Amino acid sequence: MQHFRSIFVLTAALLVSGGSALAGVLPEDRSDILYHLYDGGGVAIDGPSVLVRKQVGKSLSFVGNYYVDMISSASIDVITTASPYDEERTQWSLGMDYLRGNTTMSVNYVSSEESDFDAKTYSFSVSQDMFGDLTTLTLSYALSDDLVGNSSDPTFEREVDRQQYGVGVTQILTRNMIASLNFTTITDEGYLNNPYRSVRYLDPGAGRGFSYEPELYPNTRTSNAVGLRAKYFLPYRAALEAEYRFFTDTWDIESHTASIAYTHPMGPFVFSAKYRWYDQTGAHFYRDIFPRAEATNFRGRDKEISPLTSNTLKLAGSYEFIGDTKGWRFIKRATVNASYSLLSVDYHDFSDISAGALLGEEPLYDLEADIVQVFFSFWY
Repeated sequence: MQHFRSIFVLTAALLVSGGSALAGVLPEDRSDILYHLYDGGGVAIDGPSVLVRKQVGKSLSFVGNYYVDMISSASIDVITTASPYDEERTQWSLGMDYLRGNTTMSVNYVSSEESDFDAKTYSFSVSQDMFGDLTTLTLSYALSDDLVGNSSDPTFEREVDRQQYGVGVTQILTRNMIASLNFTTITDEGYLNNPYRSVRYLDPGAGRGFSYEPELYPNTRTSNAVGLRAKYFLPYRAALEAEYRFFTDTWDIESHTASIAYTHPMGPFVFSAKYRWYDQTGAHFYRDIFPRAEATNFRGRDKEISPLTSNTLKLAGSYEFIGDTKGWRFIKRATVNASYSLLSVDYHDFSDISAGALLGEEPLYDLEADIVQVFFSFWY
C-alpha cells in the first residue's frame, strides 16, 4: 500500500506543477473545491480538496492545494490477518510556474502525512514550444523522500527514496487533432513492502492447512512506462479521445492500459463518458500460497501485484452557472461538475480466504467500487 500511495504523491506533484498542456501559456486564475468518495472492497475513502491558482504579473503563477482522505478499511487483506481500522491522510502542496518566452518552468512541493506514513516530494519540469508552437517538449523530474512506520511499533521507521524522470512531446497534427507521447521512469530504493501484510504457506499442522509469515520484498524497483494519447475535435465542438499505456518493471510486472472517451457540449452543459481497460501480470515473487515457510528469497501476497484485469466506466457532467458574457463581481466564470465511476477488478490468482472454503476450493476474489467526485470551479 505504501508504494502506491507514494506513486500517487509523486505523480500528483508533476500534475499540479505542470498546469498547462502547452508551454508559452500560464494557467488561468482558478479555484476548485472538491469532494471525493471511493467505496468498494471493504474500503471507504472520502474527503475534501481545495485548490487555488493565481497569476502574479505576466510571468508567474502560483498554486496551492489541500487534500484530505478519511479512510475506513475492512478490506480482505485486513479482515483475514488484522483488524479493521480508521485512518486520515492529509496532503498539501505548493507550486510555481514561470513563463519566459516560449518556455514554462514549474516547481512543486507536496507533503503527505498519516499516522504510519509520511511522504515529501519535490518536482521540477520545463516545457518548450517549438516549430511555430505546433510542438511542445516537456522534461520533468521528481524526488520523493518517504518514511514508513508501524502503528503497533513506535520505534519502527524505514526509509524509501523514489525518483521519477519524464519526457513528453505534444504535437498539433491538424487543426482538429492533437497527440502526445510520454515516457516515464521511476526508481525506488528502500523499504518497499507493507509492515502489516503477511503471506500464507502450506502447513498441514494448521487448522485450515496454512499459516502466515511476514511478506518480504526486494529493496529496489525500476519501472518504465510509455503512453500515447490522441484527441480529435469534432465539428460540433464535441471531442473523441483515445489513450494507450504500456508499463514494465524489474519485478516482472507488465501492464497494458487502453481507454476511449467522448465529450459532448450542450449549451451550458458538457457531458462525457469514458471507458478504461487495464490488465497486468503478477510480480515474480507473488504467490497466492507458498509451498512452505521461507520458500523463496522474496515473498508477497498483495493483490495489487498479482495478475488482474480491471474495467472502469466513468460518466461526468458539468454546468456553467456563471458565463464569460455576464460574470459575477470578480468571478468571470464558474462551473459545477460531477462524475461517477464504476470500477470492477478481477483478480486471477488471489483467493478469497474470507469465504471460509476449504483450501484449494476457495473462490477467486473480485472487487467492485463506486467512485464519486463533485466539485466547483471558479475562474477570476
